[in-house]
Amino acid sequence: MSFTPPAAPCALLAAASLAAPAHAHALAQASAQALPPAASPVAEVDSVIVTGARNPDDPAVVAEARDRLSRTPGAVAVVAAESYEDRYALALSDTLRSVPGVFAQRRWGEEVRLSIRGSGIGQSVHLRGVLLAQDGVPINAADGFGEFQELDPLIARYTEVYKGGNALRFGGAALGGAINVVTPTGLNTPYDNLLRFEAGSFETRRLHAASARRHGDWDLYAAGTWSGGDGFRDHQEADGKRLTVSVGRQLGQDREVRLIVQGNALDQDLSAGATQKDALTNPRAATPGAVSFNYGRNVDSLRTTLQTRWRFSDSLVFEGGIYGSDRDLYHPVPVVVDNHYRTYGGFGRFDWNGRLMGLRADAFAGAYYRTGDTDARVFTNIGGGQRGFRIGDTLQQASGLDVFAEGRLFVTDRFAVIGGGSWGRAGRDLDNHLNPANDADTTYDWFAPRIGLLWEDDNGSQVYANLTRSVEPPSFYDLVQSPVPQFVPLDEQKAWTAEIGARGRRGPFRYDISAYRAALKGELLNYVVTADIPAATFNAGDTVHQGIEAGLDWRLMEGGPGRLTLRQTYTWSDFFFDGDPVYGDNRLPIIPEHAYRAELKYDHPAGWFVAPAVEWVPRDIHVDYANTVKYPGYATLSLNAGIDLPRGVTVFADLRNLTNEKYISNAGAVVDGVTGAQDVYQPGEGRAAFVGMRVTW
Repeated sequence: MSFTPPAAPCALLAAASLAAPAHAHALAQASAQALPPAASPVAEVDSVIVTGARNPDDPAVVAEARDRLSRTPGAVAVVAAESYEDRYALALSDTLRSVPGVFAQRRWGEEVRLSIRGSGIGQSVHLRGVLLAQDGVPINAADGFGEFQELDPLIARYTEVYKGGNALRFGGAALGGAINVVTPTGLNTPYDNLLRFEAGSFETRRLHAASARRHGDWDLYAAGTWSGGDGFRDHQEADGKRLTVSVGRQLGQDREVRLIVQGNALDQDLSAGATQKDALTNPRAATPGAVSFNYGRNVDSLRTTLQTRWRFSDSLVFEGGIYGSDRDLYHPVPVVVDNHYRTYGGFGRFDWNGRLMGLRADAFAGAYYRTGDTDARVFTNIGGGQRGFRIGDTLQQASGLDVFAEGRLFVTDRFAVIGGGSWGRAGRDLDNHLNPANDADTTYDWFAPRIGLLWEDDNGSQVYANLTRSVEPPSFYDLVQSPVPQFVPLDEQKAWTAEIGARGRRGPFRYDISAYRAALKGELLNYVVTADIPAATFNAGDTVHQGIEAGLDWRLMEGGPGRLTLRQTYTWSDFFFDGDPVYGDNRLPIIPEHAYRAELKYDHPAGWFVAPAVEWVPRDIHVDYANTVKYPGYATLSLNAGIDLPRGVTVFADLRNLTNEKYISNAGAVVDGVTGAQDVYQPGEGRAAFVGMRVTW
């Protein structure tokens, strides 16, 4: 099947295509003549668009990140902490909301449904298909299974988003790519001390404190966050405590050793899913079983990382580290999951730049190793979240190794060819303490090559293309499915993805557009059998994921009266079976086909701003593979405003869903939506107001 764009593309794409290098020059000139000249440089730290040209108004650490990612011949993004410092940001659904191609919708608390280009499309809980990391250290368990709760958006200097095969720098070979949250240090934090207070709807409250110090060759960053709230729905009470300490020692120019320790104590009640009727008419009610069985997810964790960055010469630098984490999970649902995770690993990566055969070139190469084991115990839930009879007791041991390399060779001053790839191995070993006959083990091996092209002009605007293979092995969540003995016979998920795109700046426009088509074999899909049985996993036949991701920032006004910026993002996601013997060419469920977001932000020279925004999903979304039931699209309006006061004080307000729209934000995939009223829908949050104050000195 050929790549076919949507029949009625959003106005964003029309504007964005005009802004592309081949078409934008005349429009940029006309727009520039219509606007007054800028009176002074304007900071762009809130932009997620990556360009090859460094913006002098970015903080140095953010500008360096944009510069590094701009070498990638594919879709990437940088989200600076400044982009959400004047909003109530609790989870990735808040921090990544303006990154096209990223579907991040909250389920409850910090738990979100996260998908990039359709990764983990049927995962009803937790995370699959995206490497989630902090400072390059995976938060995912050694088998790739992921959680979200340990991420604190307030303890992030910036976040890197590598879509699809563009995550090769982390050895990633998953369809969705990687998200890497970078912790602040005492060297790059724009304050010495920070206090932040927030409160609002649903009894929300949060206190955050941070301190940064530098003494000689040593630096220290320490931050803690306490948060709590009742949640939008019943039985969503949460209490979280997080602490991060980063200590670094400089041992010369661009040479350092750093120790990062992060601890979390998180308690979250869960309201579970709702039927579609309840989600749209009585969205705040919890599922009765969630209350009587006291559904929850309580996590206590400690993660320690020792890292180094060491420059050997002007052309060669090494980054690497070792890490270990220990995590306890107490998770009452219809059963009680009581797990203890231990994960260890290390990574190393060389970055080189110089000349090859007289031509400019650069490359990176390295390896990631991870291993870990989980004491996985399952009990009956006798009510109130209390453990009853032990019905499961296994030791799950996983390991993974990724060896990777990629190089660029500039055959002309502006045109580079790219080649690289990764070799990976993943091991899964299960010891069943209740029934040793069900012990099992398996190993997956793969090679994922990558080729690409990159052209850039003198202003940093770029056009790129790449072809990448991705491979994703099953996790224990997929392989262990009661009552099937031993492992379910699952293959790796494999895909070839072709991508083209352009990014840059022309006059008042900043643009980032990419189009991709992925042909998958054996896609790992999940579905809910019934509301009381965990999702089952299977390998699909041939499936296709194709789409367009577009971001456009348009500076409408600049000068004495202030600055007016229109930011738009649009994602077209066309995911479907390709001649499946059961589902034919049906659409894959859950991810909206079209998603649009726009924000119009006015900044006044006196230091205040106001920013109304709209989020629009114009079409209904399938919930089942049979394509029999949909849940409705929606549109929500929000308003963000703030003001800078003397003595380093900022006050802000974040008003959401102003019309109190009743809508479904996401759901879990089912086989056939007409078979019963499954409790798989997550109601979107109703009207809410949050206020906050930041004080820095």
